[in-house]
Amino acid sequence: MNALDTGRREDSCPDTRALRPRVARAALVIALAAIALTLAASSASAVIVHLAGGRTLSYQPLAGAPSALDEFFSNLDYNGGPVMPSNTNYAFYWSPSGAPAYPPDYEPGLKRYFEDLAHDSGGSANVDSVSAQYNDAAGEFAAYDSHFGGAIVDTDPYPSNGCKRAPICLTDAQLQAELGKYVSAHGLPHDLAHEYFMLTPPGVEDCFEATGRECSAGSHTPTYCAYHGNFALGGGEVIYANDPYVTGIEGCDDGEHPNGSSDGALIGGLSHEHNESTTDPEPNSAWTDFGGEGGEIGDKCRTFEAHSEFGTPLGTAPDGSNYNQLVNGHLYWYQQEWSNQRHRCLQRLSFAGSEPLATFTTRQLAGEKVSFDAGGSSAAGGVAHYNWQFHEFAGVNSPVETTSPTVSHVFDAAGSYLVALTVLSANGTSIGTAHTVLVGRAAEPVVRRLAPRRGPAAGGTSVTVSGSGFAAGAGETTFSFGAVAASAVSCSSSTTCVVSAPAHGKGTVDVRATVAGVASKRNASADRFTYN
Repeated sequence: MNALDTGRREDSCPDTRALRPRVARAALVIALAAIALTLAASSASAVIVHLAGGRTLSYQPLAGAPSALDEFFSNLDYNGGPVMPSNTNYAFYWSPSGAPAYPPDYEPGLKRYFEDLAHDSGGSANVDSVSAQYNDAAGEFAAYDSHFGGAIVDTDPYPSNGCKRAPICLTDAQLQAELGKYVSAHGLPHDLAHEYFMLTPPGVEDCFEATGRECSAGSHTPTYCAYHGNFALGGGEVIYANDPYVTGIEGCDDGEHPNGSSDGALIGGLSHEHNESTTDPEPNSAWTDFGGEGGEIGDKCRTFEAHSEFGTPLGTAPDGSNYNQLVNGHLYWYQQEWSNQRHRCLQRLSFAGSEPLATFTTRQLAGEKVSFDAGGSSAAGGVAHYNWQFHEFAGVNSPVETTSPTVSHVFDAAGSYLVALTVLSANGTSIGTAHTVLVGRAAEPVVRRLAPRRGPAAGGTSVTVSGSGFAAGAGETTFSFGAVAASAVSCSSSTTCVVSAPAHGKGTVDVRATVAGVASKRNASADRFTYN
C-alpha cells in the first residue's frame, strides 16, 4: 500500500478507452430508475437497494430507465438518521501495478475540483449550497463545510474476480474490504465528517453482489454510474462512494467537458453521490423521498427532459462545452440537486427566511396504538404539511402526510420504535426531528442525542444524554462510551440524563445505555461522541 499522497501519480500508459463523441443535448434523455416501494407492489429496481447481509446502498442509475415518482411525497422527508455536519473528502485511487491507466488529466482534474469545492466552502454560488438546508434530530445541518483530505493511491493488487460481468470485476464487499483495510492500516479518520471516493481505472468494473444482476456502466449488465454507502469500522463508520470510470460512457457522461476527462466522473456520479452522502450518509435513514424507500437529493433531479438535470447553462467554456457551475473561478458541468425550499432542482441556493420548528409529543392509547401531537411546531406563514415516518420492527416504514398536527398510529407489536417528523412551510422550507417511542411496554433504553457531542480525551466533560427508557427498572442507568463505562447515574426522567464522559482515547465512539441489566442494542439509534 502507498501512504497518503496529496500530490499526483504520473501515468505513462495511454487511456485504454477513447472518449466517445459528445452527445447532442437534444438527444440526451435521463431518467430515474424505477423505484421499488415497500408501500406498493413493484418489481422495479430501487435507487436505494437493500442487499444480502443487511447492507443498504444508493446508486445513480444510467440514463433511460422509466421514472416512478410519487407526487404525494413531492419533497424530501426526514427519516430520523444523521447528516454530515462537515465533509473532508479523499480521492481514493485503487490502481495496482499493471492496471489500466487513468487519462493524464483525470487525477489532476479531480484534485482541482475538490480543492475548488473547499475554497468556496460556506458560500451559496454552487450546488453544495442546496444541501445545507437539511438537518438531523441532533441539531446538525449538512453544511457546506467542505475540505480536501488529499489523494490516496492504493497499489494493492486486485483480488480474484468476485463477479463475472467484466474481465476485472469486483463486488461491493471487496471494495469495502480494501478500503477498510487501508483506512485502518494508515490510521485514517472514519466518521460522519469524512468521505472516501473510490475511483478505479478504465476497464475495472464492479457489481453490488457476486450474482452480478446490478453492475457498473462498463460491464455486461450495466445498471449504475456510481453509488454511495457506509460500513462499520472499529468504533466508527466509513462513509464512501464508489465511482468507477465512466468518462465517455453514454448514459453516465453527456460529453460536456470544460476541464477534460475528469468531468466524466463529476457528471457520472461523483457530485451526485457527494451531495447524497452529506444529506443521507447512512442510505435510507435521513433525507429521502417515498417515505425512506426511494430517491435522495440527487435522484429527484434525474429526469427525461434534455438538460433539466443540469439546468440552464451559465455559458460556454473555451472548448465549446457548456458549464453550469463556477467554483473558485473554474468552470464545471454537473447535476443540480433537489431543494425542498422552492420545491425544485437548483444549481445553487441562497436560503431565505427562517427554519421551521419541529417538535411532537406522544400519548399511549389502548394496545399498540399511540397518538402524536406536533401542535408545538411552527413555520413562517404557518405549517403547510406534517410528514410522519413510523419505522416498524420488520423494517417497513409507514409514511403519513397530513395538514393536521395530530395523528395516531397502530404499531405491529409492543416495543421501541423510531418516529420521525418533517415540518414543511408552504414554500417547502423544511425541518426534521425524531424520537424513539416506547409502545405497549418498557423496552430497552435507546440513546438518541448527546450535548455536547465532543470533548477532551481526558474525559470529565458533562454530557446531557437524551433518549428513552433510562428510568425503567431500578432507575439507575450506566452509560458506556465505546469500551469504557461511565459512572452509574440516577435519571430525573425517562428521557434525559446528565453523565460525565469517562477518559478515552481519541476518536469517535458509540454511546450506549444499560438499565437494570437491559442494554441498548448496538447501532440502535445510538449517538456518537468524539474525543479530541
